Amino acid sequence: MTRGFYIGRFQPFHEGHHTMVERISEEVDELVVGIGSADKSHTVRNPFTAGERIMMITKALVDLDIVTYAVPIEDLNRNSVWASHVRSMSPRFDVAFSNNPLVVRLFEEAGIEVRQSPMYRREEFEGTTVRERMTDDDDWESLVPAAVVEVVEEIDGVERLAHVSASDGAGGDPADEP
Repeated sequence: MTRGFYIGRFQPFHEGHHTMVERISEEVDELVVGIGSADKSHTVRNPFTAGERIMMITKALVDLDIVTYAVPIEDLNRNSVWASHVRSMSPRFDVAFSNNPLVVRLFEEAGIEVRQSPMYRREEFEGTTVRERMTDDDDWESLVPAAVVEVVEEIDGVERLAHVSASDGAGGDPADEP
């Protein structure tokens, strides 16, 4: 049995991510989906909590014929030990999937096999684009699986994103407030 690992921030989980998981599922028996920056939420760049992203991913992947484990991975900000941090937070995996040059290098330096594949319509399916469309009251729903639309609606995600976008223009950290 082969278990893969795929990491992303998934802010939100969109059709590009879904297509990557479908492609990965052809190569592995099980997949660990690492929720990167799990400690971040309620900002313009990271509006959704780790738990909300786990809901999005779990519901969006329910119909795929692969066992998946969604695992939160908090930021470490120490690249030299990042791969061991990921391993400590995750079920054992045999191969990692990423197109991020830094992630590829860190996994390879740790002796982990990394497979890359072309991103699916990257110019269209990108978290920044989805979030911008949410704040602009434009069609974002067509860029994400239907299950993700349901989760975003359940948590009032569009309203939250609008609020943090308007709060200070940067969606800053509350710790920075006076």
